[in-house]
Amino acid sequence: MPFEQEAISLQDQFDEAIASNDKLIIQDFLNNQNISDVAQLISDNEDYETQIISILSPHRAASTFKILDVPEQKRIIKSLSPLKTAELLNELPADDRTAFLEEMPTGAVRELIKLLDPEERKITLALLGYPEGSVGRLMIPDYIAVHEDWTVEEVLHEIRTEGKNIETIDVIYVINEKGAFVDDIRIREIILASPDTILADIIDRRFIALNVHDNQEEANNIFKMNNRVALPVVDDNNILLGIITIDDVLWVANEEFTENIQKIGGTEALDEPYLEMPLFKLFRKRAGWLVILFLGEMLTATAMSYFEDEITKAIVLALFVPLIISSGGNSGSQASTLIIQAMAMGEVYISDWLRVLKREILSGLMLGTVLGLIGFMRVELWSHIFPEVYGVHSFFIALTVGFSLIGVVLWGTLSGSMLPLLLKKLGADPAASSAPFVATLVDVTGLVIYFSVAYIFLQGILL
Repeated sequence: MPFEQEAISLQDQFDEAIASNDKLIIQDFLNNQNISDVAQLISDNEDYETQIISILSPHRAASTFKILDVPEQKRIIKSLSPLKTAELLNELPADDRTAFLEEMPTGAVRELIKLLDPEERKITLALLGYPEGSVGRLMIPDYIAVHEDWTVEEVLHEIRTEGKNIETIDVIYVINEKGAFVDDIRIREIILASPDTILADIIDRRFIALNVHDNQEEANNIFKMNNRVALPVVDDNNILLGIITIDDVLWVANEEFTENIQKIGGTEALDEPYLEMPLFKLFRKRAGWLVILFLGEMLTATAMSYFEDEITKAIVLALFVPLIISSGGNSGSQASTLIIQAMAMGEVYISDWLRVLKREILSGLMLGTVLGLIGFMRVELWSHIFPEVYGVHSFFIALTVGFSLIGVVLWGTLSGSMLPLLLKKLGADPAASSAPFVATLVDVTGLVIYFSVAYIFLQGILL
């Protein structure tokens, strides 16, 4: 309740400021709010979003703009005057500006780049020149670089001189006379060292650096494993090009997580918020996978027709088809989701396929046995309560159901765990082996397993 009251109070204050129609009052009100609160006001007051950004100081406007959703950013840029647009874009950090331009149509990008100052234009074009999804797209060229033969006093002077224009000064980057990266050092170590200490005497030359062409997912894993707020970015010759900060990596990780969840659900990744996406575009994102999965399920009907004689002879077998194939699909979906998530977190790699296979064989057998026993007992119990349902051969039907569940669940588990690794090996996105896709695959193969087991136990009895 206190939070609700605070939010309402903030909105009321904003409404009051707007009602005054006094630019100075509105500006004073907005300047006294947290950036996150200003961003929330923009989201809640679409009619005033451009006015809010225009009134804010360039720095606060840029800080607010970069945390807005892409549709909001596009609307604001479209509505701003060329002068305000140029002011905003030039104030944005290079990485955030690049991320925004990536979302814009090519023609719009060309026009927006023309509004940049020469130096900012050069930086932006350089960043946009790196492959999409690479670390180069995320890096920022603003950092403190010092030489290894400097004294601590000289380093501190450089920090005081250049630090005000730098996004983060938690870490200082050491280079040699050729610009090659030597080491990074936390500012804490510099502050605690004597002013006349030579920097080369306090660095250990054990560093972690990202290559400019590294994948952003790999960068996320490196940050996670090394507990860093920023990492240097170098080229193939170890020349320091820029840095990448944890906030950008977390943003990428969130986008990647959202994309994987959508793919696992059996749809293309949405590049816009759900409620902002045009209905027809949403239809196209979902229709493709649904058609593919539908065609896959048609194979199930084909498999059923192949076993038509067996079903005709023993109608009772048809009763358990939904039970069997759904159990296999569920186990496959579980396994694929677990493996995809583990791969995304850097916990499982392609080289671990044999370990995964061994674990999933045991897991599949244990899970299948549990479900098989439940299925066996259910048939047997039901046959005692309603003897006419399964007839005199209920025991063999129960065995068929029990062993089929073991086989289908085992196969579903193996399929769900191995398919993401196989796709990764082939250079495809593991998330494309979505749960619905695995379920469809297991549905078809599960029928074959089921009727094969039925033929073994019921041959000469019902078949």
